[in-house]
Amino acid sequence: MTAVLRVGIIGCGEISQVAHIPNINFLSDKFRTTYLCDVSGQALTRCAAKVAPAPPKTTIDAEELCASDHVDVVLIANANAYHVPHAILALKHGKHCFVEKPVALCYRDIDRLIEAEKTSTGMVFVGYMRRYATAFLEACKEVGDMPRISYARVRDIVGPNSVFVEQSGTFPKKWTDIKEGDASELTQRDAEIASQALDREFGVELTPQSQAMLGLLGSLGSHDLSAMREIIGKPKAVLGASLDPPNMWTILFQFDGFAVTYESGINDVPVFDAHIEVYSPTKIVRVDYDTPYVKGLPITMTAREKVDGRPGAGSNGYQERVVRRTYEDAYTLEMLELYDCITKGATPKTTAYDAKNDIDIFRMILQAGEHNYA
Repeated sequence: MTAVLRVGIIGCGEISQVAHIPNINFLSDKFRTTYLCDVSGQALTRCAAKVAPAPPKTTIDAEELCASDHVDVVLIANANAYHVPHAILALKHGKHCFVEKPVALCYRDIDRLIEAEKTSTGMVFVGYMRRYATAFLEACKEVGDMPRISYARVRDIVGPNSVFVEQSGTFPKKWTDIKEGDASELTQRDAEIASQALDREFGVELTPQSQAMLGLLGSLGSHDLSAMREIIGKPKAVLGASLDPPNMWTILFQFDGFAVTYESGINDVPVFDAHIEVYSPTKIVRVDYDTPYVKGLPITMTAREKVDGRPGAGSNGYQERVVRRTYEDAYTLEMLELYDCITKGATPKTTAYDAKNDIDIFRMILQAGEHNYA
């Protein structure tokens, strides 16, 4: 018999409807949703009906959920501005917490969370799901065996997310009963966090463009930058940045002995073009991601390398391997890792302390691109 962890979900928006609630239902031998929290009554009613095997308790009060004896793990998937406050609430009540990325957009908030975890019996697990994909882990091993890296490219240019969500088969809904006071409070929190990060911490002028770019780096960009850090390390500097929120942005990073281009943005072509490609003199390793909103689409690792040619012709042969070891999606794999960390007392690799490194990269990009918006 395995322990079934009781999960309280704060935030019943798109990601909870498309990924978290269905995956917890599927993983019923390890997890069960017992509590939901949202400011929308419509959200609570609809999402509670999707929970198996029985409807959960519901509340509009995050602390009520965090304090409940019916919750072992708090899954935080609401608006970014509330990630840290609600994670700290969970830790205050000794609960483990899974926090969707971005955990925080400024040093003040991430440092508060790190300190709160030190005095809690709960732990923080950050939802960087791409880093738990089997193909990504395999790519990390291949890159780790390279004698040296010559160059790398990180790309994440995607079509409208609504296209993929509409075809996910989960039929998520948006809510129309959000109170004006709740919407106003969120706007104020977002503005205060942007001011804290850009003006007080990064030394970057707070403008609509810089605030939009910070938000995009925290949402779409944190996937790429976190995975980049794991597979090739953290950049030393940003050599140049062309920023055009919410369209496209291009960054040139400097690493020890090689450069990396990072291309990202959103357009109207319904294609999901996300990959990391790492070059060495004799091998090229690439991991390709598809949209995570359609369950079961494969994530693959491709290795292209120089091998011996025909006998007597020298070392001029070529080999290509495309590896897909599983159709398990990255959201499921990270939940399985979360389960193991909690039940076996292991420390996750995606901690709040690890996530702080992304804020360092946000700062470097925004400082380098402050006067280079397209």
